[in-house]
Amino acid sequence: MLNPTSDLELPAMSKSRFEGAEGAITVAAHRFAMIEKGHRKSRTQQGLMNNVGLIAFLAILLLFVDWCSWRIVRLPLDSFYLTRPFLISSVLSALAGFIFAPVADNMKIHHFRRREKLMSPSYRKPTPAMGGLFFVPIGILVARRHVGSNSTGVNGAAIITLVFAMVGLLDDISNLFMDRNRKVPEWMRFFVQIVAGIYFSLWLSSTNISTPYNMKFLVPLPPPLGLAFIGKIYLVLAAICSLSMGTGVTLVDRLDGLAGGVAALALSGLSVASLPICSEMSVFGASMSGACAGFLFHNRYRASIVMGCVGSFALGGAIATIAACSGMFIPMFIACSIFLLELLMVILQVPFQMAMKHFFGRNRYPLRVLPSYYFLKSWGIKEPYIVAGAYVISCLLTAFAGYLGLVSA
Repeated sequence: MLNPTSDLELPAMSKSRFEGAEGAITVAAHRFAMIEKGHRKSRTQQGLMNNVGLIAFLAILLLFVDWCSWRIVRLPLDSFYLTRPFLISSVLSALAGFIFAPVADNMKIHHFRRREKLMSPSYRKPTPAMGGLFFVPIGILVARRHVGSNSTGVNGAAIITLVFAMVGLLDDISNLFMDRNRKVPEWMRFFVQIVAGIYFSLWLSSTNISTPYNMKFLVPLPPPLGLAFIGKIYLVLAAICSLSMGTGVTLVDRLDGLAGGVAALALSGLSVASLPICSEMSVFGASMSGACAGFLFHNRYRASIVMGCVGSFALGGAIATIAACSGMFIPMFIACSIFLLELLMVILQVPFQMAMKHFFGRNRYPLRVLPSYYFLKSWGIKEPYIVAGAYVISCLLTAFAGYLGLVSA
């Protein structure tokens, strides 16, 4: 004999009305949980597809430039001059992440990041941090291995990148390991960044980097404008770029894969743009771009590690160094438009917050600044799709920046 309450999944008419309602709620909750789990799996696959598309675009771009390198620079460059360091850095960085991420997790080097649709506002998920400690040195070492240890430009770029990485490391240590009363003050961290920017300008002023021009402080402009000599303003511009780029990358590094992917595209664009002027700096840019691409293997949605300030400041310093050594400031502004947009959003919101506090006596908003992707997420757009849109825009900007640099040189 069959028991309808146990052997068959039929409504139990003999049970009380309350028990039936409770069972229906349980089934509904289970089904909604399975739907959300399926959506999360779909978004994880979307993050993987973002990475595949990004790396494919970068590899095709660099292969095409290597194929046309003789027409661009009129010099006998090695085969796969830019593609080889890019691929080597990508593979080494991806492999190093398998070692560094578990080590950082075991050492409790965690960065707490809020996730969308949380069950409780106080819920946070820890993610291993300071990923810049493993992929930034790989990009530097691969670049020096390809151009040799006697390259003045690459050696200087490596030093400047490490200096800004140390500034970011100080910030990470202050945020992750110090309590609120012992943290490094904001003004002191900003002062250290200014000192690093001044050091960068002094190094640039005293260094002679091999270029086709016999003068320093020249900015190539698109035809028919030609070359522009801006004198000491060049040093001020280089220092400002070094500060703004690091801050811009830091602001973008709040979505999985966004900062690393956009930085990889920007570095590749600058690598192409600076190839006719300083081919060694192009290798440095391609190598750092490959290191970012390998890091994205672990930083895509959902990230198993984040780069932290040590990585974002180092990438900002590397981008500014390539632009300053080659004079390609205009391609840098184009390729890094997303970083500059986020920085501009933050700058514009500060006087707005001050005005609100002045007129209403208090700040009506709990956050001091709101990045642009915050508004996109508030409209219901999921994180991987925001990152995918940013990748598409950055791909177009990177191609345009590289082309503009080639026709300007």
